[in-house]
Amino acid sequence: MRWLVALALVVGLGGLAAWALRAGAPPRGQTTSAAIAALQAPADSGFARVTAPRAFQFPRDHGPHPEYKTEWWYYTGNLEAEDGERLGFQLTFFRQGLAPEIPGAPARASDWATRQAYMAHFAMTRASDDRFVSAERFSRGAAGLAGAQADPYRVWLEDWEAGADGDAVRLRAANGNNRLDVRLRPVKPVVLQGNQGLSQKSDEPGNASYYYSLTRLEADGTLTLDGQTYRVSGTAWLDREFGTSALGPDTVGWDWFALQLADNREIMFYQLRRTDGATEPQSSGSLVAADGATIPLSRDDVKIDVLATWTSPRTGAVYPARWRFQIPAQGIDLQVTPLAPDQELDVSYAYWEGAVQVAGMAEGYGYVEMTGYAPPGRSVAPTR
Repeated sequence: MRWLVALALVVGLGGLAAWALRAGAPPRGQTTSAAIAALQAPADSGFARVTAPRAFQFPRDHGPHPEYKTEWWYYTGNLEAEDGERLGFQLTFFRQGLAPEIPGAPARASDWATRQAYMAHFAMTRASDDRFVSAERFSRGAAGLAGAQADPYRVWLEDWEAGADGDAVRLRAANGNNRLDVRLRPVKPVVLQGNQGLSQKSDEPGNASYYYSLTRLEADGTLTLDGQTYRVSGTAWLDREFGTSALGPDTVGWDWFALQLADNREIMFYQLRRTDGATEPQSSGSLVAADGATIPLSRDDVKIDVLATWTSPRTGAVYPARWRFQIPAQGIDLQVTPLAPDQELDVSYAYWEGAVQVAGMAEGYGYVEMTGYAPPGRSVAPTR
């Protein structure tokens, strides 16, 4: 459900069009609470809404869907270097519609004209010294600066990109002395999340997205952190969502889990948190068996207990820092622990997303994202 993150950019930026029409990054000061407020605003008219299941077609649906306001391509991975070092990465691309596409409208003369804007986040984690780095970019979807296409598959923002490479997808990104260059090969079929790919976010009609995942990708390549290059291999995950939606009025944030177990099962679950401390009834997920079969998970199927917390020295946000994650009907009882406590992204708004380790009745690794924890008036510090 993390496609909603992109909508946060409308707050504090003088409108999304403002940042889309300039080359630099937006001013800092965006807070998570303001982002949530933006997400609770009514959805824009003119864009398509997600109201019923659709027939997915691949590779077409790996490409853009400009009839919907927002979509993202979300890659995360847990890797092991030849020396045994544990490393994590996140490379995500967001597309935001500035205005609905008009069928049959004449092309605008300027190469810089666009109805699309793009944002990307790049982050890496090293477990041995709790090292975490993050970066952010913005661009208009014009003049070749950023874009997406289905065949051949490619999504990019300047020189950050995910693109077809034979039977794999190659991810490449660099920021200073930090670089990622890995190839990902799917070993399981596409998982349609929710109701045949329709993921409902609240009771209001249309507050939903189309959501699919590739829950196990074999990864190999190189990762360079602080100028030190590692030859790596491991597993990665792709989440894809697109739609035009808003959060419910009582939603304050969400916790998203993507866990890959050593027994070749995967778990995705997101819980939407409400102002009264309860969990939104539409919170949901899936358990993917070793053979790729999918078991849907409702809010009542999953029990998540927070066992520890971590306080950000930059924002003052108090995040959960260890969890007991249970699916009682499936006999699943896990402990989930971050590879590093501080994996709060140092970008335009404060959120925590990072690599985690799984222990208990099964071992494994995964990624967790948490939003809505930063208090009002607090923002992240400049990039380290």
